[in-house]
Amino acid sequence: MSDRLLTRLAGVALRLPPTRPGPVRVTRDIPIRACDGVVLRTDHYAPQVRDAPTVLIRTPYGRGGPLRLLGRLLAARGRHAVIQSCRGTGGSGGTFAPLVHERDDGMDTLDWLRRQPWWSGQLGMFGISYQGFAQWALAADAGEELRAMVAVVTASATRDSTYAGESFALDTVLTWAELLHAQTVPWLARQWELKRGQPRLAAALAHLPLVDADRVATGVTIPFFQEWLRHHTPEAVYWRNRVFADRVPLVRAPVVMVTGWHDIFLPAQLDDYATLRAAGTEPRLVIGPWTHGSPGLFVAALREGLAWLDEHLNVAPPAGGRSRAGSAPVRLFVGGPGGGWRDLPDWPPPAVETAWHLHPGGELAVRQPVTSAPDGFRYDPTDPTPSLGGPLLVGQRAGPVDNRTVEARPDVLTYTSAPLTGPVEVIGPVRAEIYVRSELPHLDVYVRLCDVDRRGRSSNVCDGLVRVTPEHFPADSSGVLRVPVSLWPTAYRFAAGHRLRVQVAGGAHPRWARNPGTGEALGTAVTLRAGWRQILHDPAHPSAVLLSIIHSGQ
Repeated sequence: MSDRLLTRLAGVALRLPPTRPGPVRVTRDIPIRACDGVVLRTDHYAPQVRDAPTVLIRTPYGRGGPLRLLGRLLAARGRHAVIQSCRGTGGSGGTFAPLVHERDDGMDTLDWLRRQPWWSGQLGMFGISYQGFAQWALAADAGEELRAMVAVVTASATRDSTYAGESFALDTVLTWAELLHAQTVPWLARQWELKRGQPRLAAALAHLPLVDADRVATGVTIPFFQEWLRHHTPEAVYWRNRVFADRVPLVRAPVVMVTGWHDIFLPAQLDDYATLRAAGTEPRLVIGPWTHGSPGLFVAALREGLAWLDEHLNVAPPAGGRSRAGSAPVRLFVGGPGGGWRDLPDWPPPAVETAWHLHPGGELAVRQPVTSAPDGFRYDPTDPTPSLGGPLLVGQRAGPVDNRTVEARPDVLTYTSAPLTGPVEVIGPVRAEIYVRSELPHLDVYVRLCDVDRRGRSSNVCDGLVRVTPEHFPADSSGVLRVPVSLWPTAYRFAAGHRLRVQVAGGAHPRWARNPGTGEALGTAVTLRAGWRQILHDPAHPSAVLLSIIHSGQ
C-alpha cells in the first residue's frame, strides 16, 4: 500500500475533511545542533507548498510508528511536520533528563526553523503526554509565531501528579522509567519480556526499598527515578525549573486540550484549562471515556488536533484564540447508563454540591449523620490494599473495573446508598472529608466512588488519596484528624435502580507507594508497621463524599 493511499484511508477513518494528498517529501535524521553542541535528530515531512505553516512535535518515544502517520497526515493537509527526538532519546545526543532541557532545546529548534527557506512564520505544536510537557516548556517564549497548540493528556506541571496527595505515584513513575529504558534494549528481548507479562516490573513495584526498584525493573539505575524519590517534599527546589504552570497565563495561542476521565494527568490538565480561562483566553476542552494509553484517545486526539490546526494555522488568530467554528468550548462524555456526549459553555458547569454522608452499618445517604460508633479496620503495609483500574499509565489495566474483590477485603470499608429512585447526574469536582483516628501518626486515606449496578457489580468512577503526616494533619484533643481528599473530577450518570458506593481504605498499591507507617524517607523505607484506624461518622465528625450534582431524580 502506498503512503499516499494510507494517508487517505487514515483521513477517512478519522472522519477528517477530505484532502487531495500530494507527494510528501520526507527527510530523516536531520542534525539540529543545540546551543551546547548536542545534536537533536529530526524528521521533516514537507508538503508541496514551500511556505506552509509548520507543526512541531518533540518526543522522547522515537519518531516512528504513529508519529510517521501523523507526519504524513500533517503534510497531506499542507503543513510542514517537524518531528524531533528529545535529547538522549531516538538517536539525539546528550542525556535524557525529564523536563530539564525542553525549553532551551525547543527554542534552539525554533531558531533553526526560522532559518529554513520554507519557514512561513506560523507555528503549531502537537503533543501527547510528555510531548505536551515539551510544548508547555516552549509555549510562553515562542512569541506571536505560535498560532495553535494541541495538548493531549498532558499538563504544564508534573510535580503534583507525581506526588498526588503528597504520596508517590509509584506505578506511573516506575512503569514510565521502565518504558523509556526499554527503548534501548534489543527488540526481541523486549517482546519476550512483554510476552512474559513483565515479571521484572511486577517484582520492582512490590520491592523495598524503592531506591532499588529501578534496578529490579531494568537492571540499571535510572537517575530521574532516584531524584524523584529524594526530592518529594512540596518545598523541594528541584522542581522549580521543571514545572511551567506559572508561564501558562502568558500563552496567547489557541489551545485545544484532549483528555480522559481516567487519565493520570486529568486534575493538572484541568488546572491549566482554568488558568487559561482566567487569563482571558478561550481554550477548547474535550474529555472522553478514555485512559492514558487507550486507542480511542489517540483517534480523538488526531481528529480534534488536526481540525484545530486546520482552523488556526494559515490565518491570524483572534485575540486569545477561539474554539472551532460551530463547536462548543467544552465537549465531554458523561459515563454511566443514559450518558453520552454533552456540549457545555465552560468547565465546570453550574452544580449543587451535595454531601453524601457515611452512616453506621455501611450506609451512604444524603441525610445528616447520627450518633454512632466509628467503623474500624487494620492496614498492614506487608499486605497492602491493592489498586484496581482507575487512572494508570498502561491503558490495558486502567479505567473502570469490577471492584468486588477488593471490597471484600477486611482492610476496605464500604458505604452504599439505597437503590436510586431516579437518575443522579454528577458533573464536576469530587471531594471527600473523612474523620479518622489512627493508631499510627503516619497513614494514607484513600477514597473511591463507585457505581453499583442492579447485578451488584461495583465499577469505579473516580478516586483520590492523601498522605497524612503529624506535622500537616495535627489531631484534635480526642485524637481525631479531619482529612480532606480531592478525588478525580468526573461526569457520570448513576441510573435509577443503581446505588452509589464509597470505599475508604488505607492505600491503593502499587498505584500509590504503600505507606510504611513509620515516617521513614520515601526511597529508603524498609520497616513496615501495621496499625488500626477508625472512620468516624457522627454529627461532630460528618464524614462524607461531596458530589457536584447537575440533576437528581431522587
